[in-house]
Amino acid sequence: MSDDFYEILGVPRNADSDEIKKAYRKLARKWHPDINPGNREAEKRFKEISEAYDCLGNEEKRKLYDEFGKEGLQSGFDAEKVRRYRQWSTYGAGEPEGVSRDFGRYQSYEDVFGDLFGFETGADGAHAPTPGRDVEHEMTIDLVSALRGFETELTMQTLKPCRSCSGSGLDPAAGMSTCGVCGGSGRVKVGGGPLHFTKPCPECGGHGRVGRPCPSCRGQGRLPGTETIRVTIPKGVKEGSRVRVAGKGEPGLNGGSPGDLYLLIHVKDHPFLKRIGDDLLMEVPVTVREAAAGGGIKIPTIDGEIVLKVPPGSQNGQTLRVRGKGAFNPKTKTRGDLLVKLSVRLPTIKNREVLEAAEKMEKYYEGDVRAGIRF
Repeated sequence: MSDDFYEILGVPRNADSDEIKKAYRKLARKWHPDINPGNREAEKRFKEISEAYDCLGNEEKRKLYDEFGKEGLQSGFDAEKVRRYRQWSTYGAGEPEGVSRDFGRYQSYEDVFGDLFGFETGADGAHAPTPGRDVEHEMTIDLVSALRGFETELTMQTLKPCRSCSGSGLDPAAGMSTCGVCGGSGRVKVGGGPLHFTKPCPECGGHGRVGRPCPSCRGQGRLPGTETIRVTIPKGVKEGSRVRVAGKGEPGLNGGSPGDLYLLIHVKDHPFLKRIGDDLLMEVPVTVREAAAGGGIKIPTIDGEIVLKVPPGSQNGQTLRVRGKGAFNPKTKTRGDLLVKLSVRLPTIKNREVLEAAEKMEKYYEGDVRAGIRF
């Protein structure tokens, strides 16, 4: 499979954020490990899809990726220094011997700029603590739970530090020896001419010492596992809300801090209640007498039962507003209103008394009730 993030999500490079999100959701549902238990290929694809969306779904990361590729996403990458070097190499000193404009045999921008601008690579930087990636998980809840908020437990598949090697990727039972390629310096010289460059040693990865890969994790430092965590869904979340759970993403490498978990919220439709912005709309049946005479009727709300005053002469479809009984907005810390749409119901019993009552009411209509309907 391609390692290009746009190709992984199947979107063009000029796709907008909505297209990217839609493509990610479709692929995530197809390849999620919960839907494909025990399928290593699905697990691999889901990780690739999540990594692609983590970049393209973030405006700043996407800009760096479009300009520099995956190198622009690495920890410690300085875009301004890279741009200055590009300008210098184009208009200033020209091309250093052994370095083509696409950086030829160098593996990354860091390799070229390490000596020139003092990037932290090599023995100190190659194995420096690396933060873990953020992880996104979709979660579907009912509307009432979304409005009230709640606590729950989630059991998730995740990567956890290998216990055998404590996340180092090296076999703790095997000794370490000085790297024979770089002589323990962690860097090797490349290129020639008036400017000299070095890059991290490919044999030891810039550490200066080599060891045997951990047999448990095969040198990766992490292993697939499951974790049960308790999360709080704040009241007022809506479709598309993202809830951050700090420190519950992928673990970091070499002692780096873990990433965060982001819960992407989906809200199921409710049979009687609908959210419109921060307002809630509910259709409430009333009898003919209640609509005509008015009075108080009991109705449920998110906060409990209340008595709603129905004005005399209310019509079918008329909407009444109850202030402050709508959805809570986590950003503004305010609540919307509850909109109650009256639905006048007629008796379904077809006996003589009902028909006689209807006949008596007929004379009280003021003209033709359909007089205003025209094409």
